[in-house]
Amino acid sequence: MNGYRSFTDLILSRVRETPGRAALVLLGEAGGPGGEQTAETVSYGELDHEARKLAGWLQEHGARGERVLVLQSCRRLFAVSLVACLYAGAVAVPVPPAGGRRHHEERVTGIVKDAAVRFALTDSADAPEVSRLLAGAGYGDVACLPADAVPGAGPWHRPDLGPDSVAFLQYTSGSTRDPRGVVVTHGNVLANQAAIGRALGTRPGDRLGGWLPFHHDMGLVGQLLHPLWLGGTAVLLSPTAFVKRPVRWLEAISRYGVRVSGAPDFAYELCLRRITDEQLAGLDLSGWEVAVSGGEPVCDRTLRAFTERFAAAGLRPGALTPCYGLAEATLLVTGAVRGPGGDPARLVVDAAALERHELREPASGAARRTLVSCGPAADGEVRVVEPVGGEVLPEGRIGEIWLRGPGVARGYWGRPAETALAFDGRTADGDGGHLRTGDLGAVVGGELYVTGRLKDMIVVAGRNIYPQDLERTVQRVSSLFGAATAFAVPGERDRIVVVQELRARGRYDIDLAALTAAVGNRLTEEFEVRPGGVLLVRPGTVRRTTSGKVERAAMRGLFLRGELRPLHEEILPEVRELMTAGAR
Repeated sequence: MNGYRSFTDLILSRVRETPGRAALVLLGEAGGPGGEQTAETVSYGELDHEARKLAGWLQEHGARGERVLVLQSCRRLFAVSLVACLYAGAVAVPVPPAGGRRHHEERVTGIVKDAAVRFALTDSADAPEVSRLLAGAGYGDVACLPADAVPGAGPWHRPDLGPDSVAFLQYTSGSTRDPRGVVVTHGNVLANQAAIGRALGTRPGDRLGGWLPFHHDMGLVGQLLHPLWLGGTAVLLSPTAFVKRPVRWLEAISRYGVRVSGAPDFAYELCLRRITDEQLAGLDLSGWEVAVSGGEPVCDRTLRAFTERFAAAGLRPGALTPCYGLAEATLLVTGAVRGPGGDPARLVVDAAALERHELREPASGAARRTLVSCGPAADGEVRVVEPVGGEVLPEGRIGEIWLRGPGVARGYWGRPAETALAFDGRTADGDGGHLRTGDLGAVVGGELYVTGRLKDMIVVAGRNIYPQDLERTVQRVSSLFGAATAFAVPGERDRIVVVQELRARGRYDIDLAALTAAVGNRLTEEFEVRPGGVLLVRPGTVRRTTSGKVERAAMRGLFLRGELRPLHEEILPEVRELMTAGAR
C-alpha cells in the first residue's frame, strides 16, 4: 500500500492491476421478483473510463486546483465525479444531494460561498433544481454539469500531485449558517487509510460498504475510499433505502459477503426496533467480522442488545467495534478489532462524579453510567488536556481530547484564525501542533473513553450533564417515543428543555399530558433536575445533520423563536419569557 504520492496514483494503480474487478456494487431501493435487492456492478475499468472523460472536461475548463461541488443523489455518479476530481487535480467538495429541504439548501449555498466554488457536478435528474438553487442564491456563474451527460472534451492528462496537494474539502456537520471546510490533502487520506487498515484488520480485495452518505466523512472515507484503497469492492445502498427499511442494510451484508460495515449508534438501535423476527430469520451475518460503531456517542445498551439479538443470525461475539473519529482528522482516530469473542472494554462509573468530570467507581446504591472504550490510537498521538491552561492530564482524568499525526488535516478552508485556534493547540509546556477536538474524554489502560462535548455540555446548578444521557433516559419512558433532543436555554439559570418525538402517526388518542409529566418525573428521579420545558412533537421534527447527528443548537434556536409546533407542551413561565424574547 506504500509508495504512492497521491490517492490518484493509487486508484490508477488499482485500475491497472484489476480492471475487471467490481469496484462498486450499487443496490437499488426496489426488490427483485424474489424479494432480493436489485444490484448494479461497476468495475474498476468502467469507473476509470467514465472518470477520465469527466476529468478531461474539467481540465479543459481550468478546474485544476479549483473547488468543484459534488452534489448527486446517484451513488454511481457521485463516485465517478469524485474520482474525476482526483484525476483532474481539482478539489472535490461533497455536499448533500438536492432534496428541497430548506436547511439543507442553506447549507449547500453556504458551502458554495465559503469554498468559492467554480463548478458543480450533478446529474440530469437534479441539474434543473441545482441550477435554480445556485442562481437563486446569486451563484449563477457556477458552471453546472450533469456527470451523466458530459459534452465532448479534450484528452485527459495525468496531474502531477503530491502528498501536500488538496484532495477534497470535508465540510463538518453542524450549523447550516456557518459551514467550515476541512482541508484534506492526499497525504492525509493515504495516512488515514493505512490507519483504518491496521485498526480494522482490512485486507486487499475485501468487500466493505453500507448506506452512509458520501458527503459525510464516515461514508466518504470509510465506505467509498477505503474499499478503493484496498483494491476491494464497495457494496452500497442509499441512506433513504436504509431509513425506509433498515433490514436492507443487513441483507446487503448477508447476501454480498460484506466483511466490514459500520454506522452511528442510532442505526443499530433502529435495526433493533424495526427488524422483525421473520426478517431476522432470513439473515446470515456470520461473515460480518467488523461492525463499526462511530460518528456519535457509543451506547453500551445498544451494543449489548444488538449483539444478543443478532447472534441468532450468526453475528459473532466481539464483532461490534466502537471507534472514534472526526473530519478534522480525515476520519479514524482510535479503534481496534478485538478478535473473535473479544468485547470492548467498559468502565462503570459514578454518575454524579462524571457530572463533575471525574471518573470514580460508583458507591453502593449510587447512580451509575457505563462508558464504552473507543479503543487505542490508530495513528499518531492522542492526549487528554485541561481545556483552560493546557495541562496534559494523566490516565483516568477527563479533559479535552487533543490529536497530532499524519491524518490530521491542514486546517479550515479560508479561515486562518479558526485554523490557528483549532489546529495548533499548545500544551502548558509549549508543545504545539495539536488538533483541539472540542470533545471530552479520558484515557484508561491506553484506550480512549469519550464522555461528551465541550459545547454540548449542559451546566445546571453547577453540575455538568451530558445531553445524550438526558435523551436516552427520556426515550425509556415510553415505547411511543422516537428521536429526542435535550439542550439548555440561558436565563438567570440555565434550564433544560426536552423535545421528544412520538412515533405514532395520524391520531394521537393517548394522554399526552400524562406522558409529558412522566418525562419530567423521570428526569427529576435520575438527574435531580426539573426541566424548564418538555415538548411532544410529530415524527421528523427533531432536526439532524446530514450525517445523522442531532442538531441541538438548531433545535434550541427553533424553540426560542417559537417555530416548533408541538402536539403537547409543558413550559415554565420563565422559559416562556425567553421564547417571547427570542421570537422578537
